[in-house]
Amino acid sequence: MDARRKKERYRRIITQLEGLLKQTEDSDARMATVAALLHYKMEDFFWTGFYCLNKGELLVRSYQGPLACQVLEQNKGVCWAGINGKMTIIVPDVHKFPGHIACDPRSRSEIVVPVYDKKEKITGVLDVDSSFLNTFDETDAEYLEKIVEMIYSN
Repeated sequence: MDARRKKERYRRIITQLEGLLKQTEDSDARMATVAALLHYKMEDFFWTGFYCLNKGELLVRSYQGPLACQVLEQNKGVCWAGINGKMTIIVPDVHKFPGHIACDPRSRSEIVVPVYDKKEKITGVLDVDSSFLNTFDETDAEYLEKIVEMIYSN
């Protein structure tokens, strides 16, 4: 998808989420809505969901796509790199990422965006995989960061 079309699609998704997320402040319900909307509106998203911290573990929560790893090995893989680095990570080829956790071998590229609560505490990550190489770029990072901010906003 070209950059202009991608930006327009993200803008429409954000507008749609603004209306949908007003229904509740529950973060789990909001994550489920975000995962579903992104997954079905962005054609190259193969797996779209959230991993959240719970007692030092990173556990799968709401997601769309094939079966996920339930618990991610601590300090290994792209999701933990996003948590530990407190930053968005774009991986053009997951098979070249040191310590990549392959929940599904069809995954080829990935983006991970940290999720922060209202107290600026990191609670988990939005994790999106694609079955194509080089799917994600700075446009995805910019808009997905805006979208995850909506989870804990009023």
